[in-house]
Amino acid sequence: MDTKGVKRALASLLGVWGVTRLVLLLFVLKVFVLPGADVTTDVSVIYQGWYEVLRHGTFPLGDVTWQYPPAAALAILSPGLLPFLAYPTAFFVLALLADLVVLSLLLRTGPRPGRTLRGAWVWVLGVPLLGPTVYCRYDLMVTAVAVAALLAGARHPRIMGALAGFGAMVKVWPALLLVGAVRRRAWAWAALTAGAVGGLSAVAVPGAFAFLTFQRDRGTEVESLGGLVFHVARHFGWHGEVLLHYGSIEFLGPHVRAVSSAALLLTVLAFGWLLLWRLSAVRFRSHTLADAAFTAVLMFTVTSRVISPQYLVWLVGLAAVCLCFRAGRMTVPAVLVLLAAFVTVLEFPIGFSHVVVSDWYGVTLLLLRDGLLVAATGTAARVLWRSTVTEVPSPPVPVRRGAASEQLTQSPS
Repeated sequence: MDTKGVKRALASLLGVWGVTRLVLLLFVLKVFVLPGADVTTDVSVIYQGWYEVLRHGTFPLGDVTWQYPPAAALAILSPGLLPFLAYPTAFFVLALLADLVVLSLLLRTGPRPGRTLRGAWVWVLGVPLLGPTVYCRYDLMVTAVAVAALLAGARHPRIMGALAGFGAMVKVWPALLLVGAVRRRAWAWAALTAGAVGGLSAVAVPGAFAFLTFQRDRGTEVESLGGLVFHVARHFGWHGEVLLHYGSIEFLGPHVRAVSSAALLLTVLAFGWLLLWRLSAVRFRSHTLADAAFTAVLMFTVTSRVISPQYLVWLVGLAAVCLCFRAGRMTVPAVLVLLAAFVTVLEFPIGFSHVVVSDWYGVTLLLLRDGLLVAATGTAARVLWRSTVTEVPSPPVPVRRGAASEQLTQSPS
């Protein structure tokens, strides 16, 4: 890409990012109001309540909605860095800054040889598709850590491992970034970082790992793939309940435990597939690390007992990294994730009342959103397997000297 082309692309990206993020801020600050549920209450009520507990040196042990690893406390406490702002406003500003950090990372890598700015476009367009919810959860901050880890990738395995380990202590799922890591240093630094953060938290603050019990006792959330069973069953005489339970709207009643167990079994099967892939893979290219992470997180998202709207920001961030690589092949699943993000905002917050009562409009939205995620998962898994296991390698072609490093296969060290 020529210099003028790069400058025009960067200007376009920054312009679209600025306009869309201004709109998001106007929504979370309630200058504009989106129809449906109020998405800001998680910050103004739940997060702010946790903040008051955490600042006194203890985790909110009496609150079963605290279901996060110990380093999540850093995200909840972070608005204290802006004491001149009210807690909710400070949180929204920090979410905006995390959003900007991700964009900066993608813009920095995009013009390099073998890379492209497609990933930056995925991020710029994908985040606003989720609506104001994306600025009202700390998942955007975790996604920034994950994106930084993947972009460090093969060149800086220690940094990649340390960031993945830290991210896992903030919200668990960044541990999946290591699925495609072939350098032992990445695994070692992830374990070292996670162990250090977890150990320090356990010693310094009581109840650092109480979240494990709270997570174990969760049921089937109404937006999950398993939840579709009960949405349909309600039209055929199922007499369970839909209640606020462990911090989310869940189904309670006959057969819920069986469906939740089935979801856990699917998660185990997903782990088995990833293990089989890792043992079978013979080609690790520059984009394989990101492709594997994207596929793994998709698998664990669709098989989860809970698929909250903010989970989509994880997938948008990982899809953006995948599309940063010119040789990457995750375009189709990335587009499916963007479509799922758009349907998600229609489902929550706009149409959430329809979801709760399981009317056909709400059920249709969930079928469409979850169907898109399942399709993205299957497509990503097939692409990953073919590109690393079964595909016959192409004969080598001459490459520019500056792009040579992008063609090298990772090797253990």
